[in-house]
Order: sequence, then C-alpha cells, then structure tokens
Amino acid sequence: MGTAITIGSFIFFTALVAVLTWWLTRGTTLDTDEGYFLAGRSLTGVFIAGSLLLTNLSTEQLVGLNAASFNDGLSVMCWEVIAGVSLVILALVFLPRYLKSGIATIPQFLEERYGALVRAMTAMIFIVAYMLILLPFVLFLGANGLNGMLQLDARFGLSEIQTIWILIGSIAGLGGAYAIFGGLRAIAVSDTFNGAGLLIGGLMITFFSLSIIAGDEGGFSGAFAKIQEADPDAFVSLGTANEDTHWPTLFTGVLLLNFFYWCTNQQIIQRTFGAKNLAEGQKGVLLAAFFKILAPLILVLPGIAAAYLVIDAADSQMVEAVEQDSDGNWVSSRAYGALVARVLPEWLLGFFAAVVVGSILSTFNSVLNSAATLFSLDVYKKYISSDATTKQVVWSGQMCSLVIGVLAIIAAPLIFYGRDGVFGFFQTLNGVYFIPLLAIIMIGMFNRNVDGRSAVITLLAGLGLMVAGTFFGGDDDGWLKSIFGSGFHYMGAVFVTLLVLQLALGSIGLKRAEPYEQRDAGLVDLTPWKIAPVVGGILTAFALSIFVYFAS
Repeated sequence: MGTAITIGSFIFFTALVAVLTWWLTRGTTLDTDEGYFLAGRSLTGVFIAGSLLLTNLSTEQLVGLNAASFNDGLSVMCWEVIAGVSLVILALVFLPRYLKSGIATIPQFLEERYGALVRAMTAMIFIVAYMLILLPFVLFLGANGLNGMLQLDARFGLSEIQTIWILIGSIAGLGGAYAIFGGLRAIAVSDTFNGAGLLIGGLMITFFSLSIIAGDEGGFSGAFAKIQEADPDAFVSLGTANEDTHWPTLFTGVLLLNFFYWCTNQQIIQRTFGAKNLAEGQKGVLLAAFFKILAPLILVLPGIAAAYLVIDAADSQMVEAVEQDSDGNWVSSRAYGALVARVLPEWLLGFFAAVVVGSILSTFNSVLNSAATLFSLDVYKKYISSDATTKQVVWSGQMCSLVIGVLAIIAAPLIFYGRDGVFGFFQTLNGVYFIPLLAIIMIGMFNRNVDGRSAVITLLAGLGLMVAGTFFGGDDDGWLKSIFGSGFHYMGAVFVTLLVLQLALGSIGLKRAEPYEQRDAGLVDLTPWKIAPVVGGILTAFALSIFVYFAS
C-alpha cells in the first residue's frame, strides 16, 4: 500500500506540473529564434527568478551540497551565500550590458568584442563542458538521490547500478521533451512550479530532521544544542584548515567559480536574456539573490542533521542506508536520500520525489536549451548554414539537444559512479573552463583596447594551466597542494596570471584598430529598476552578516 501511495503521489504532482505548463504556454511562438531560445523576450521577474533558482537548485545542490555539509558542516554554505552577492553584481553591472547588446549567447558578446574566432572557441567549450561535466553530474546525482529516497533498488529487486542507469535514462527522456519541444518559456514556467514545490518540500525536510533530533528536549534550539555539543565545528561559517572551504578560499576559487557561474555562464544567464525589459530582469535576479542567501536552510542544514543522526545518534535506519566504504568512511552522497526516506511520511515521499525530479529536469532541460542555443546560433547558423531559415535553425538546436542528451546519459555513471566527494570534484572540473573564460570576459567587459588575438592566446594558456593543475597536480602530497595549499588558491593564481597576460599582450601591440564601443541593439527597454541599487546593497549586507554571525 505504501509503495502505491508513494508512486501515485509522484505521478500526480509530475503530471500536474506538465499540464499547467502546457496550459500557460499553449499559445507560445516557437518557430523563431527568439521565441524558442529566449521565450520571445517576454519573461517577467517572477519567472526569471524561478527559472534561475531551479536551473541551479538541482541534485548537484540537494544531494551534492548536503553531502559536503555532512562532512564539513556549515562552511559549505559559502557556495550559496556568495552566490547571492554574485547575483547582485549580475543585476547591477552585467545585465544592463547584456541587454543593451541584445545578445542570445555569451559567445555573441565575445564576437562583438573580440571577433568570430573567439565566439566559435567559446561556444564549443561551453557545449563540450555541458556534455561531459554538468549534465552527467546532474543526471548521476539525481538518479542516486532518487534511489536513496524511494529505495527503488530494494522495492523492485534491482542492483544499485541497474537502478541508476534506468533512472538516468528516464530523467533525461522527460527533461529532453521539455527542452526540445517546449523551448525556454516552457522551461521557465515549469521551473517556477517546481521551485515552489522544492521550497516547501526542502523546508519540510529541515523541519522534520530537526524535530527528530530534538525529540522532547527544547524544540529547534534543543536540536542545535545537541549538534553543537557533538561537533563544535558544525556551525562555523569560516571552516577549519582541513576543509576545502576554509575562509581564505572565499577570496580565490570559491569567489571566482561563483562569479563566473552567476554572471557569465550561458546556462544560467540565458533566462535573463529573455527578460521583458531591464527592470523586470533586475527584479528577477535580485529576488533570486534573496532566496540563494537563504538556501542553506534546505541545502546545508539537512546534511548537518544527517551527520548527527548517523555518526552521533547512530540512528539504525540512517546508518544502514548511508553505509561505510572499504576505508571506513561514510558514503556522504547517500546521506540526503537516506534522510528524506527517514523523516518523511510515506504519503509525502512521492510528492517530494516529484519535486526533486522537477529540479533535476529544470537543470537538465535548461542546459540542453542553452547548448542548443549555442550550437544553433554560434555554430550552425554562423559556419554550417548561414542562409538557414528560422525553422532550420530551431531544428538544428533540437538535434543538438538530442545528441548531447544521449552522450550525457552514457557519460554520467562512467564519470561519477563509485566516487565520494563528488560535489568538490565537480567544482574542480568546472574550474578547468570557468577560470579562462572568466578572465577574457572580464577584460573584454572593462578594457576597450585589447583584441581577439590576445583573447585566444589567454584562453589557450588558461586551459593549459587549469588542465595541468586539475589532472596533473598530484594528490595531497603533489606539487599543487605543496605550493598553493588548495586547488581553489591555484584557480585564483591562474586567474590573476591570465588577466596580467592579456593586458601585457595588449601593451605590446595586440590591440584593436579602434577602441571597442558597445552599441544599443534597441531590443528591450533599458530603464533600470529605480531601487535596484538599494535592494542590492541590503542583500549584500545580509549575506556578509551571516558569515560574521556564524564566524565562531
């Protein structure tokens, strides 16, 4: 009976979101570039905020970040709280420039600034990285988390790896349908519904977890006191020296990865390119910033609670579900799924599993849509068929989504299965292309003179340095750790090196014939939201105050 209730509630909520999305987007035009890739530049603040959050808040956060907090405690909140500050910068500094150019992709901006070669290179880097890093990570953690929540392998008599393969294929098929046939508007609308469900469900997990820990002893304050007594470092925001997110890294790799992800990453900011006008775009981005600063309530606290239940309370259900590996370490990637199965009643389990699937689909279909946009506009229309009709351009994007989705399905278990600490590994892989791209985008945005040749040299040098450090830096006793102390510090050093390199190349003659002048494409109203700077300042102060309050 319990299985039927769980599966029934799962199917009901998933179908409800699909029907509501179809109803609200049934008149949308999808046979033009802007209609398919940018929702016809019609998105308002609420839909932009919802899509930003759900594109980001997937299993990489729910499972991955809670697994990180299982090991390291509150210090991993930096990935969320600093993201709020990065979104403020996007709203106030970058978004006005992007909307002024009327671009659909970041490589389009780079062509405007540097030339066609840089556009082609960056488009291919994004597409390959999405296919081999981001999509496999999202699919694997999604399947792994769902299996832990619903215990599908035990319910259906399958092995863990068989269940993960089946779930990966199912998730990719459903997400691909949204991305391939619905375009950006369908993605944004479905994201908003799933976002509401994720917020409610995530808070419920935190509430029930703390209630179980507290028992009859003082409510939430009693739960926090028990955790603090068992692990005095659990609620220290600045981390300890043996953690990846120790406070010095907040000013190097953590800051740079966050900044690139939220201000210049095609997958994320494409939804802001679809804004109805600048004011609506800024409202949506700043609303998303507010929720990102509060996100540790559902993305960090449950992991800390799970660690207490497993390690200190020795809760039998949690211990059995999380398990230890051959070295005696807890398999933290199983912690969130085990916690959900432990604290939620059966009738709510299907609802939350549907919400989690929605969050996976959000990231998956958003990335597919972004990859399709990059391929169609930056590769197909530019180099393969310059005279293609809009219908052919959209079709090329749909085929690109299909191919990338299939390859990501194959790669997901091969890259991530059997690996613990996957969230940190994922961020390390991201740095390989985040850091070089961020360097040339920053110089291109704020320097008017350096040319495309300097950008190409800097980009290739950055990729080489990041590949060397990431894959040939050695383990804890390797050259990277002995010189820089942390891979995140190495990212910071490479970033500064690349900025200096490109500026130096410009000083020795690799300059534009004429200084770069940005032109207004006139596609949207660029009147800003009047109180955006005030709201941004308040949000930044709020984020910093959280770090200060939990500093010790």
